[in-house]
Amino acid sequence: MTSREREPALDELAEPVGQRIERHFDALLDARGYRADSAQRTAIVRLGQWLESLLAGKKGWLRRPPAGLYLWGGVGRGKSFVMDAFFAAAPLNGKRRVHFHAFLQELQARMRGFAGQPDPLALAAKALAVETKLLCFDEFHVHDIGDAVLLGRLLRVLVEEGVGLVCTSNYPPEGLCPNPLYRERFKPAIALLERRFEVMNLDGGEDYRQRRGELEAWGCYCWPLSGFAEGWIERQLALTAAVERDIDVVVNHHPLRLRASEENRAWLDFDELCRRPHSSADFLWLCQRFRHLAISGVPCLGEEAIDVQQRFVNLIDIAYDAGTRLLLASEACLDDLCRGKPHMDFSRTRSRLQQLKPMQPGGGN
Repeated sequence: MTSREREPALDELAEPVGQRIERHFDALLDARGYRADSAQRTAIVRLGQWLESLLAGKKGWLRRPPAGLYLWGGVGRGKSFVMDAFFAAAPLNGKRRVHFHAFLQELQARMRGFAGQPDPLALAAKALAVETKLLCFDEFHVHDIGDAVLLGRLLRVLVEEGVGLVCTSNYPPEGLCPNPLYRERFKPAIALLERRFEVMNLDGGEDYRQRRGELEAWGCYCWPLSGFAEGWIERQLALTAAVERDIDVVVNHHPLRLRASEENRAWLDFDELCRRPHSSADFLWLCQRFRHLAISGVPCLGEEAIDVQQRFVNLIDIAYDAGTRLLLASEACLDDLCRGKPHMDFSRTRSRLQQLKPMQPGGGN
Protein backbone atom coordinates (compact mmCIF):
# COMPACT_ATOMS: atom_id res chain seq x y z
CA MET A 1 0.00 0.00 0.00
CA THR A 2 1.56 3.30 -1.05
CA SER A 3 0.95 6.71 0.49
CA ARG A 4 -0.43 9.45 -1.69
CA GLU A 5 1.39 12.75 -2.13
CA ARG A 6 0.00 15.51 0.05
CA GLU A 7 -2.77 17.42 -1.69
CA PRO A 8 -2.49 21.22 -1.69
CA ALA A 9 -4.65 22.89 0.93
CA LEU A 10 -7.28 25.28 -0.40
CA ASP A 11 -5.57 28.27 1.20
CA GLU A 12 -2.36 27.33 -0.65
CA LEU A 13 -3.99 27.70 -4.05
CA ALA A 14 -3.48 30.93 -5.97
CA GLU A 15 -7.18 31.15 -6.83
CA PRO A 16 -10.41 29.46 -5.80
CA VAL A 17 -10.87 25.98 -7.24
CA GLY A 18 -14.05 26.83 -9.13
CA GLN A 19 -12.51 29.93 -10.64
CA ARG A 20 -9.41 28.00 -11.69
CA ILE A 21 -11.51 25.35 -13.44
CA GLU A 22 -13.72 27.89 -15.26
CA ARG A 23 -10.65 29.84 -16.38
CA HIS A 24 -9.07 26.72 -17.87
CA PHE A 25 -12.36 25.76 -19.54
CA ASP A 26 -12.67 29.22 -21.11
CA ALA A 27 -9.07 29.10 -22.33
CA LEU A 28 -9.71 25.77 -24.08
CA LEU A 29 -12.87 27.14 -25.68
CA ASP A 30 -11.07 30.28 -26.88
CA ALA A 31 -8.27 28.18 -28.38
CA ARG A 32 -10.85 26.33 -30.49
CA GLY A 33 -13.01 29.32 -31.28
CA TYR A 34 -16.01 27.77 -29.50
CA ARG A 35 -18.60 29.09 -27.08
CA ALA A 36 -20.09 26.94 -24.35
CA ASP A 37 -23.83 26.38 -24.37
CA SER A 38 -25.81 26.87 -21.16
CA ALA A 39 -25.77 23.18 -20.19
CA GLN A 40 -21.97 22.96 -20.54
CA ARG A 41 -21.48 26.19 -18.60
CA THR A 42 -23.74 24.96 -15.81
CA ALA A 43 -21.86 21.65 -15.69
CA ILE A 44 -18.37 23.17 -15.45
CA VAL A 45 -19.49 25.62 -12.75
CA ARG A 46 -21.10 22.84 -10.74
CA LEU A 47 -18.02 20.61 -11.14
CA GLY A 48 -15.87 23.38 -9.69
CA GLN A 49 -18.21 23.91 -6.75
CA TRP A 50 -18.40 20.19 -6.05
CA LEU A 51 -14.61 19.71 -6.17
CA GLU A 52 -14.07 22.64 -3.85
CA SER A 53 -16.39 20.97 -1.33
CA LEU A 54 -14.60 17.65 -1.81
CA LEU A 55 -11.16 19.15 -1.19
CA ALA A 56 -12.41 21.11 1.82
CA GLY A 57 -13.96 18.01 3.30
CA LYS A 58 -17.27 19.77 3.80
CA LYS A 59 -20.08 17.76 5.33
CA GLY A 60 -23.66 18.77 5.00
CA TRP A 61 -25.59 19.03 8.26
CA LEU A 62 -28.90 17.80 6.87
CA ARG A 63 -27.72 15.81 3.84
CA ARG A 64 -24.49 14.38 2.56
CA PRO A 65 -22.80 16.12 -0.35
CA PRO A 66 -22.95 14.28 -3.70
CA ALA A 67 -20.48 11.44 -4.10
CA GLY A 68 -19.90 12.73 -7.63
CA LEU A 69 -21.41 14.11 -10.80
CA TYR A 70 -22.92 12.09 -13.62
CA LEU A 71 -22.99 13.93 -16.98
CA TRP A 72 -25.11 12.38 -19.71
CA GLY A 73 -26.40 13.29 -23.14
CA GLY A 74 -26.25 12.38 -26.82
CA VAL A 75 -23.08 12.07 -28.85
CA GLY A 76 -21.17 15.24 -29.61
CA ARG A 77 -22.63 17.31 -26.76
CA GLY A 78 -19.27 18.10 -25.22
CA LYS A 79 -19.44 15.78 -22.20
CA SER A 80 -15.88 14.52 -22.56
CA PHE A 81 -14.63 18.04 -23.34
CA VAL A 82 -16.20 19.39 -20.14
CA MET A 83 -14.83 16.52 -18.07
CA ASP A 84 -11.35 16.75 -19.60
CA ALA A 85 -11.18 20.51 -18.95
CA PHE A 86 -12.27 19.91 -15.36
CA PHE A 87 -9.77 17.09 -14.88
CA ALA A 88 -6.82 19.05 -16.28
CA ALA A 89 -7.48 21.99 -13.96
CA ALA A 90 -8.34 19.99 -10.82
CA PRO A 91 -5.59 20.94 -8.31
CA LEU A 92 -4.80 17.58 -6.74
CA ASN A 93 -2.27 14.82 -7.29
CA GLY A 94 -4.39 11.75 -6.64
CA LYS A 95 -6.57 12.05 -9.74
CA ARG A 96 -7.16 9.73 -12.69
CA ARG A 97 -9.13 9.88 -15.92
CA VAL A 98 -10.00 6.41 -17.17
CA HIS A 99 -11.88 4.88 -20.08
CA PHE A 100 -14.45 2.14 -19.63
CA HIS A 101 -12.73 -0.85 -21.27
CA ALA A 102 -9.16 -0.16 -20.13
CA PHE A 103 -10.29 0.43 -16.57
CA LEU A 104 -12.21 -2.85 -16.37
CA GLN A 105 -9.11 -4.71 -17.55
CA GLU A 106 -7.03 -2.94 -14.89
CA LEU A 107 -9.61 -3.77 -12.21
CA GLN A 108 -9.55 -7.45 -13.12
CA ALA A 109 -5.74 -7.44 -12.96
CA ARG A 110 -5.89 -5.83 -9.50
CA MET A 111 -8.37 -8.49 -8.39
CA ARG A 112 -5.99 -11.25 -9.46
CA GLY A 113 -3.46 -9.76 -7.08
CA PHE A 114 -5.86 -10.56 -4.22
CA ALA A 115 -6.72 -14.07 -5.42
CA GLY A 116 -7.36 -16.46 -2.55
CA GLN A 117 -8.42 -13.69 -0.17
CA PRO A 118 -12.02 -12.90 0.80
CA ASP A 119 -13.77 -10.56 -1.67
CA PRO A 120 -10.94 -9.64 -4.09
CA LEU A 121 -13.11 -6.97 -5.73
CA ALA A 122 -13.61 -5.05 -2.48
CA LEU A 123 -9.88 -5.32 -1.70
CA ALA A 124 -8.94 -4.10 -5.19
CA ALA A 125 -11.38 -1.19 -4.95
CA LYS A 126 -10.04 -0.18 -1.53
CA ALA A 127 -6.48 -0.30 -2.83
CA LEU A 128 -7.56 1.95 -5.69
CA ALA A 129 -9.17 4.34 -3.21
CA VAL A 130 -5.87 4.68 -1.31
CA GLU A 131 -4.21 5.97 -4.48
CA THR A 132 -7.07 7.99 -5.93
CA LYS A 133 -8.95 11.00 -4.58
CA LEU A 134 -10.71 11.84 -7.85
CA LEU A 135 -11.70 9.35 -10.55
CA CYS A 136 -13.08 10.61 -13.87
CA PHE A 137 -14.84 7.83 -15.76
CA ASP A 138 -15.49 8.46 -19.47
CA GLU A 139 -18.02 6.59 -21.66
CA PHE A 140 -19.84 4.84 -18.82
CA HIS A 141 -22.07 2.05 -20.16
CA VAL A 142 -23.09 -1.51 -19.30
CA HIS A 143 -23.92 -4.20 -21.87
CA ASP A 144 -22.43 -7.32 -20.28
CA ILE A 145 -23.35 -9.25 -17.14
CA GLY A 146 -19.72 -9.29 -16.02
CA ASP A 147 -19.47 -5.51 -16.40
CA ALA A 148 -22.74 -5.06 -14.52
CA VAL A 149 -21.53 -7.06 -11.53
CA LEU A 150 -18.06 -5.50 -11.42
CA LEU A 151 -19.16 -1.89 -11.87
CA GLY A 152 -22.07 -2.11 -9.48
CA ARG A 153 -19.98 -3.33 -6.57
CA LEU A 154 -17.01 -1.13 -7.48
CA LEU A 155 -19.14 2.02 -7.34
CA ARG A 156 -20.47 1.13 -3.91
CA VAL A 157 -16.98 0.57 -2.43
CA LEU A 158 -15.51 3.72 -3.99
CA VAL A 159 -18.38 5.84 -2.67
CA GLU A 160 -17.98 4.31 0.79
CA GLU A 161 -14.23 5.03 0.68
CA GLY A 162 -14.84 8.70 -0.19
CA VAL A 163 -13.42 8.74 -3.72
CA GLY A 164 -14.88 11.61 -5.76
CA LEU A 165 -16.36 10.33 -9.02
CA VAL A 166 -17.23 12.07 -12.28
CA CYS A 167 -18.86 9.98 -15.01
CA THR A 168 -19.90 10.75 -18.56
CA SER A 169 -22.39 8.61 -20.45
CA ASN A 170 -24.74 8.62 -23.41
CA TYR A 171 -27.49 7.37 -21.09
CA PRO A 172 -29.25 8.50 -17.92
CA PRO A 173 -28.64 6.11 -15.01
CA GLU A 174 -32.00 4.41 -15.62
CA GLY A 175 -30.96 3.61 -19.21
CA LEU A 176 -27.50 2.21 -18.42
CA CYS A 177 -28.35 -1.49 -18.49
CA PRO A 178 -31.26 -2.10 -20.88
CA ASN A 179 -30.79 -5.85 -21.31
CA PRO A 180 -33.56 -7.49 -19.22
CA LEU A 181 -31.46 -10.64 -18.73
CA TYR A 182 -29.19 -8.93 -16.22
CA ARG A 183 -30.77 -5.57 -15.55
CA GLU A 184 -31.98 -6.81 -12.15
CA ARG A 185 -28.34 -7.33 -11.09
CA PHE A 186 -27.51 -3.71 -11.90
CA LYS A 187 -30.54 -2.06 -10.26
CA PRO A 188 -28.70 -1.39 -6.95
CA ALA A 189 -25.99 0.49 -8.88
CA ILE A 190 -28.62 2.56 -10.73
CA ALA A 191 -30.23 3.38 -7.39
CA LEU A 192 -26.84 4.42 -5.98
CA LEU A 193 -26.17 6.74 -8.95
CA GLU A 194 -29.60 8.34 -8.63
CA ARG A 195 -29.36 8.70 -4.83
CA ARG A 196 -25.74 9.76 -4.26
CA PHE A 197 -24.74 11.49 -7.52
CA GLU A 198 -25.81 14.78 -9.02
CA VAL A 199 -27.16 13.83 -12.45
CA MET A 200 -26.88 16.49 -15.17
CA ASN A 201 -28.23 16.31 -18.73
CA LEU A 202 -26.08 18.05 -21.35
CA ASP A 203 -28.50 17.54 -24.23
CA GLY A 204 -30.10 20.48 -26.03
CA GLY A 205 -26.98 22.11 -27.40
CA GLU A 206 -25.07 21.80 -30.65
CA ASP A 207 -23.56 18.50 -31.80
CA TYR A 208 -19.96 19.70 -32.02
CA ARG A 209 -18.85 16.61 -33.93
CA GLN A 210 -21.00 17.73 -36.83
CA ARG A 211 -18.61 20.64 -37.45
CA ARG A 212 -16.85 18.88 -40.30
CA GLY A 213 -13.48 20.29 -41.16
CA GLU A 214 -12.88 21.57 -37.62
CA LEU A 215 -11.88 18.18 -36.25
CA GLU A 216 -8.59 16.47 -36.97
CA ALA A 217 -9.23 13.17 -38.72
CA TRP A 218 -8.00 10.15 -36.74
CA GLY A 219 -7.83 7.95 -39.81
CA CYS A 220 -9.67 7.32 -43.06
CA TYR A 221 -12.78 5.53 -44.30
CA CYS A 222 -12.31 3.97 -47.76
CA TRP A 223 -15.07 2.76 -50.08
CA PRO A 224 -15.68 0.85 -52.22
CA LEU A 225 -12.55 -1.17 -51.49
CA SER A 226 -12.90 -3.14 -54.73
CA GLY A 227 -12.37 0.12 -56.63
CA PHE A 228 -8.86 0.63 -55.27
CA ALA A 229 -5.84 -0.86 -56.98
CA GLU A 230 -4.30 -4.06 -55.64
CA GLY A 231 -1.87 -3.36 -52.81
CA TRP A 232 -3.49 -0.03 -51.91
CA ILE A 233 -3.98 -0.86 -48.20
CA GLU A 234 -0.37 -2.02 -47.94
CA ARG A 235 0.85 1.25 -49.44
CA GLN A 236 -1.29 3.21 -46.99
CA LEU A 237 0.36 1.32 -44.14
CA ALA A 238 3.81 1.89 -45.68
CA LEU A 239 4.54 -1.84 -45.58
CA THR A 240 7.88 -2.93 -47.03
CA ALA A 241 9.57 -6.16 -48.06
CA ALA A 242 10.06 -6.88 -44.34
CA VAL A 243 6.31 -7.35 -43.84
CA GLU A 244 5.02 -10.59 -42.26
CA ARG A 245 1.87 -11.99 -43.87
CA ASP A 246 -0.95 -14.23 -42.63
CA ILE A 247 0.41 -14.80 -39.17
CA ASP A 248 -1.31 -16.00 -36.01
CA VAL A 249 -0.46 -14.27 -32.76
CA VAL A 250 -1.63 -15.46 -29.34
CA VAL A 251 -3.61 -12.81 -27.47
CA ASN A 252 -5.06 -13.61 -24.05
CA HIS A 253 -4.55 -17.35 -24.66
CA HIS A 254 -6.25 -17.60 -28.06
CA PRO A 255 -5.16 -16.93 -31.66
CA LEU A 256 -5.66 -13.74 -33.64
CA ARG A 257 -4.93 -13.78 -37.37
CA LEU A 258 -3.16 -10.76 -38.90
CA ARG A 259 -3.25 -10.41 -42.69
CA ALA A 260 -0.06 -8.35 -42.56
CA SER A 261 2.13 -6.84 -39.86
CA GLU A 262 5.29 -4.73 -39.75
CA GLU A 263 6.64 -2.89 -36.71
CA ASN A 264 3.73 -0.84 -35.28
CA ARG A 265 1.36 -1.35 -38.24
CA ALA A 266 -1.10 -4.17 -38.89
CA TRP A 267 -3.88 -5.17 -41.29
CA LEU A 268 -6.79 -7.39 -40.18
CA ASP A 269 -10.14 -8.50 -41.55
CA PHE A 270 -13.45 -7.54 -40.00
CA ASP A 271 -14.45 -11.22 -39.91
CA GLU A 272 -11.45 -12.07 -37.76
CA LEU A 273 -12.02 -9.23 -35.31
CA CYS A 274 -15.79 -9.15 -34.97
CA ARG A 275 -17.23 -12.49 -36.09
CA ARG A 276 -14.94 -14.48 -33.84
CA PRO A 277 -15.31 -14.27 -30.03
CA HIS A 278 -12.65 -11.66 -29.33
CA SER A 279 -12.94 -9.60 -26.17
CA SER A 280 -12.32 -5.95 -25.41
CA ALA A 281 -9.05 -7.07 -23.81
CA ASP A 282 -7.94 -8.33 -27.25
CA PHE A 283 -8.76 -4.96 -28.81
CA LEU A 284 -6.85 -3.18 -26.04
CA TRP A 285 -3.82 -5.36 -26.79
CA LEU A 286 -4.09 -4.53 -30.50
CA CYS A 287 -4.18 -0.78 -29.86
CA GLN A 288 -1.27 -0.98 -27.43
CA ARG A 289 0.83 -3.09 -29.80
CA PHE A 290 0.03 -1.27 -33.08
CA ARG A 291 -0.33 2.47 -33.65
CA HIS A 292 -1.80 2.13 -37.16
CA LEU A 293 -4.50 -0.44 -37.92
CA ALA A 294 -6.24 -1.27 -41.19
CA ILE A 295 -9.50 -3.22 -41.06
CA SER A 296 -10.98 -4.47 -44.33
CA GLY A 297 -14.31 -6.05 -45.22
CA VAL A 298 -16.49 -3.92 -42.91
CA PRO A 299 -20.13 -4.84 -43.74
CA CYS A 300 -23.42 -3.01 -43.27
CA LEU A 301 -23.60 -3.37 -39.51
CA GLY A 302 -27.36 -3.16 -39.09
CA GLU A 303 -27.61 -6.57 -40.77
CA GLU A 304 -25.16 -8.24 -38.40
CA ALA A 305 -25.89 -10.21 -35.21
CA ILE A 306 -25.90 -8.14 -32.03
CA ASP A 307 -22.70 -9.74 -30.70
CA VAL A 308 -20.87 -8.82 -33.93
CA GLN A 309 -22.13 -5.25 -33.68
CA GLN A 310 -21.09 -5.06 -30.02
CA ARG A 311 -17.52 -6.09 -30.83
CA PHE A 312 -17.29 -3.44 -33.54
CA VAL A 313 -18.66 -0.77 -31.20
CA ASN A 314 -16.10 -1.78 -28.55
CA LEU A 315 -13.28 -1.83 -31.11
CA ILE A 316 -14.03 1.71 -32.30
CA ASP A 317 -14.36 2.99 -28.72
CA ILE A 318 -10.99 1.52 -27.76
CA ALA A 319 -9.14 2.61 -30.91
CA TYR A 320 -10.56 6.14 -30.65
CA ASP A 321 -9.61 6.53 -27.00
CA ALA A 322 -6.13 5.04 -27.59
CA GLY A 323 -5.35 7.48 -30.41
CA THR A 324 -4.86 4.61 -32.84
CA ARG A 325 -4.59 5.65 -36.49
CA LEU A 326 -7.40 3.72 -38.17
CA LEU A 327 -8.06 2.79 -41.79
CA LEU A 328 -11.49 1.22 -42.38
CA ALA A 329 -12.28 -0.29 -45.77
CA SER A 330 -15.74 -1.33 -46.95
CA GLU A 331 -17.82 -1.82 -50.07
CA ALA A 332 -20.54 0.39 -48.53
CA CYS A 333 -20.57 4.13 -47.93
CA LEU A 334 -20.67 5.29 -44.33
CA ASP A 335 -24.36 6.16 -44.51
CA ASP A 336 -25.18 2.56 -45.43
CA LEU A 337 -23.23 1.03 -42.56
CA CYS A 338 -26.02 1.72 -40.07
CA ARG A 339 -29.02 0.75 -42.17
CA GLY A 340 -31.38 -1.89 -40.80
CA LYS A 341 -31.39 -2.26 -37.02
CA PRO A 342 -28.02 -1.11 -35.71
CA HIS A 343 -26.75 -1.57 -32.15
CA MET A 344 -28.13 0.85 -29.56
CA ASP A 345 -24.66 2.44 -29.17
CA PHE A 346 -24.12 2.92 -32.89
CA SER A 347 -24.94 6.64 -32.73
CA ARG A 348 -21.68 7.14 -30.82
CA THR A 349 -19.81 4.84 -33.20
CA ARG A 350 -21.22 6.65 -36.25
CA SER A 351 -20.17 9.98 -34.78
CA ARG A 352 -16.61 8.71 -34.42
CA LEU A 353 -16.57 7.22 -37.89
CA GLN A 354 -17.69 10.56 -39.30
CA GLN A 355 -14.39 11.96 -38.04
CA LEU A 356 -12.50 9.65 -40.40
CA LYS A 357 -11.39 11.21 -43.67
CA PRO A 358 -13.52 9.78 -46.53
CA MET A 359 -11.50 8.30 -49.39
CA GLN A 360 -12.74 6.90 -52.71
CA PRO A 361 -10.98 5.51 -55.81
CA GLY A 362 -9.69 8.21 -58.09
CA GLY A 363 -9.41 10.72 -55.28
CA GLY A 364 -5.68 11.11 -55.72
CA ASN A 365 -4.83 8.97 -52.69
